[in-house]
Amino acid sequence: MGTVDTLLGDITAVAADAIVNAANTSLLGGGGVDGAIHRAAGPELLAECRALRGCETGQAKLTKGYRLPARYVIHTPGPIWRGGGQNEAALLAACYRSCMELAAEHGCKTVAFPSISTGVYRFPLELAAPIAVRTVREGLQRHPGIERVTFVCFSQAVKDAYDGALSSTG
Repeated sequence: MGTVDTLLGDITAVAADAIVNAANTSLLGGGGVDGAIHRAAGPELLAECRALRGCETGQAKLTKGYRLPARYVIHTPGPIWRGGGQNEAALLAACYRSCMELAAEHGCKTVAFPSISTGVYRFPLELAAPIAVRTVREGLQRHPGIERVTFVCFSQAVKDAYDGALSSTG
C-alpha cells in the first residue's frame, strides 16, 4: 500500500503527478489555494476550467497542470461548514474519494492534497484532518497504483493536525 505524509509548504511548488485544488463549484478561481493554483498555472487553466462547466460539491474534475510542476490539477469543491448537520463530513470524504479515483484513472503515482474546506469554508480542522486521512488511506487500498499521497499544509497548525490524524488513525 502507498504511503501518506505531510509537508509544510506551498502546493503550487510541489512536483507530483497531480495536485488537488480546493475549488469552488464554478471552477473559475477564487481565494486561498484555488486562487494560488490558478495564478501559478497561468491563464490556460482558467480556459480549460471554463469548458468543464463547474463541478458539484464532493465531486472532482481533472485538468492539465500547465505552468505548475504537476502534470494534472484535480479540482474538487469542498463543503461549506454549516454546523455539521448538512452532511458536511460525508461530502468532505466524497471530495477525497473522488480525487483518488480520478488520480488512479489517469495513472497518477503521486498526489498532493491541500486541507480541503478548512480555510474560507470554515470546516473545523480537528474534524477535517481525520476524515481526510481515513479516506485517503481507504483510497490507497482501492488504488494500489497510487504510491504516495502528501498533505501539503500551508501552516504549522494545519500540519500538526494532519500529523496527529496520521498517527492516531494507524
